[in-house]
Amino acid sequence: MSSFKLFFEELLILVEKYEKKQVMIKVESEPDYEFIKIFGEKIDSILRAKTGLNDVSELAYTTAEHHPYWALLYNCSEISKTLLEKWNDKITSEEMNEIKWHIKEIENSCKKLEDTSQ
Repeated sequence: MSSFKLFFEELLILVEKYEKKQVMIKVESEPDYEFIKIFGEKIDSILRAKTGLNDVSELAYTTAEHHPYWALLYNCSEISKTLLEKWNDKITSEEMNEIKWHIKEIENSCKKLEDTSQ
């Protein structure tokens, strides 16, 4: 058994122990990829989306700009970040202008991808 699988099994025992103490814990895993997420009581769908988007943004920031999909990923993640930050608030006109700029960049990226695929 791999050390990760062993760790995961022991983690589940620990989670069960705390669930018996009425501590709300949610565990999501992808054992084939050796990936685990643990959420506590205060997590909600917006915060979960933000944490997932952080992973996407990290990929966009660290992917070489010459990758053909970089601009699409980057601009989509920037729009998504703004939307999630403002989910329970109003988007300002400045933020809307920024979103529109990112949309134009997405359109430009799509056009470049179409041109290179023909």
